[in-house]
Amino acid sequence: MKPVSLVLFLTFTLLAFSAGHILPGAAEVGSRKQKVWARAGSSAMLPCYLSHRKMGKSWKQLPDKTSVLWKRLGGSTHQEPHAVLEVEVSGLRKTALPMRPRVSLQDSALRNGNFSLRISPVRSEDAGLYEARVVHNTKVQSCHVELGVITVTLSPPSPVVENEPLLLRCNSSHRASLVEMCWFHSGSPVPTSRTFCSSHGALSIFRPATSDAGSWRCQLRYSDNETISAMYNLQILGFDGPTSPVVYAAAGSAADLPCTLSYLPSAFGINAVTAHWSRLVGGHLQDWGISHNSSSRSFPLHLPAVGLGDAGQYRCAVSVGSRTISRDVTLAVVTVTPSIQGPVSEGSHLLLLCSLTHPQGHERFQWKQLNSASTNSKLARAASHNLGRYRFQMGPTLEIPHVSQKDTGTWECSVYGPEGRLGAVEYGLQITGAQVSSPPTIFSGQVTFGLTLTFFLLLTVCVLALALQKRARPPAFPALDGMIAITVPGKKEVEENQKEKIQQTEC
Repeated sequence: MKPVSLVLFLTFTLLAFSAGHILPGAAEVGSRKQKVWARAGSSAMLPCYLSHRKMGKSWKQLPDKTSVLWKRLGGSTHQEPHAVLEVEVSGLRKTALPMRPRVSLQDSALRNGNFSLRISPVRSEDAGLYEARVVHNTKVQSCHVELGVITVTLSPPSPVVENEPLLLRCNSSHRASLVEMCWFHSGSPVPTSRTFCSSHGALSIFRPATSDAGSWRCQLRYSDNETISAMYNLQILGFDGPTSPVVYAAAGSAADLPCTLSYLPSAFGINAVTAHWSRLVGGHLQDWGISHNSSSRSFPLHLPAVGLGDAGQYRCAVSVGSRTISRDVTLAVVTVTPSIQGPVSEGSHLLLLCSLTHPQGHERFQWKQLNSASTNSKLARAASHNLGRYRFQMGPTLEIPHVSQKDTGTWECSVYGPEGRLGAVEYGLQITGAQVSSPPTIFSGQVTFGLTLTFFLLLTVCVLALALQKRARPPAFPALDGMIAITVPGKKEVEENQKEKIQQTEC
C-alpha cells in the first residue's frame, strides 16, 4: 500500500471513530451541522457540547480559560451574520438587543462543557443557521445548528367562542415543497366532514364546541421526506355540560338551572362579564336581572318553588367583553295525579299517575314506597311482605287494587335516564279511618282495666288528702272555743211560766 493511501485510510478511520462519540441529540464541538425544530411560542435548545475526552485534564479550568460566541449566519429575515450572545474569558456577557432577554447560557452547564444556547420564547423570525465558536486555551472549535420554526396560528385570535367559525393554520420555515398535511385531535386523526375541512395547510372548524377544545397536532410532510409536527392547545369559551341541558324537579320543590362557562373569563384577560336569565311566557319576556361577576364562571338561576306554570325553556345569556354567548335550559316538572282526590277509603281502587312536562323520550319511571304508617314491628314486617308487588314497580302508573292500612305512607316516583336518576317526586297517601296500630283485644282490655284502677286510686288519694287537710285546719274564731252553749227559751214557754207564777200568787 502506498504511503498516501495509508494516510488517507487512517484519517477516515479516525473521523469515523470520533463521530461515534457524539452525544445523542446533541452537537459536539467540531461535529457536523445539527437541525432542531421548535414551535413558535415555545422554547428551543441549540446544542453544543465539548466532550471531556477532547479536553483532557483541563476541563476544570473552563470558566477561566474559555470564551463562547454564538452567531447567526443567516436566516429568512437576517442575511448578514451577527452576534447573538458572547461570554468572554472574564465572564462578561454581551447579548444582541433584538434577542434580549430571550437567549441564555447556563453557568453550571458551562463548567461541564455544555455551551448550548436556549431561546425562549421562539419566534418565527428566529429560524436560520447558528454557529457557536468556543475558544479554550489556544484551541478554537465550533458548533453549527440550524433552527427550524413551525408556526400554528389561530384565527380569530383567542378567546374562541363556541359556534363561531375558526381557522387553524400550520406552516414551517422548511424550504422544500409541502406534500401532505394531517391534523390530529387528542391523538386521533381528524377526517374531513361538515364540521372539519382541511386544505392548503389550514383546518377550518365551522361550528366549534367545547368538546373540540384540547390538544391539536399538525403534521407536515415535505418532498425531501422531512416530516415535522407541532402541538397547539385550543381553548374554546363556551358552557360546561350538555348542549341542551334538562333539569328535572318535583312540583313544589326548589330548582337550580345551571349556567357555567368552560373557562374563567379572567384567564383571557377579560374582566367585563355580565349574565342574565330570560324566559318567554305568553308573548311576554320575563327577565331575572343581571349579574356582574368576573371572578366566577357560574351563573345559576334559583327557583324556590316550581309548579307546572314554571316548566319550559329558559335562556342564559353571558356577555364576555364584546361577545355574547347563550344557552337554553329546559325545566321539566314531575307531578303525581291520583285517581281519587283527598283521603282514600279503605278497599278503594287507586291509581297514581306520575307525569313529566317536556319529556325527552328516554325517561323511565319507578315507583317505591319509602315508609309505612305501621309502627308495630310485626305488622311492619307483614306489610313489607304483602307489598312485594307494590314496593318497586316500573312504569309511570302505580295501581293499588284494594287500598289497606299498610299502604298508608309516602310513595316516591323516580325518573331515570341513560345517565342515572334525573329527579323524583313524593306523594303522601292518607286512608280514611286508618289507625296507626291495631293492638289485640286482650291487650286493649288490659289497658282499660289498668286505666280504671289508676283512676280509682287517684280518687281515693284525693279524698283522703282533703279529709286530712280539713281535720288539721285550725278554727276560724278561737275565742269561741271556751264559751258554753245556753238554750234560749221560746215565746210559748215564757208565757206558760208567767201563768204559773200568777196562779201561785193568787193562792
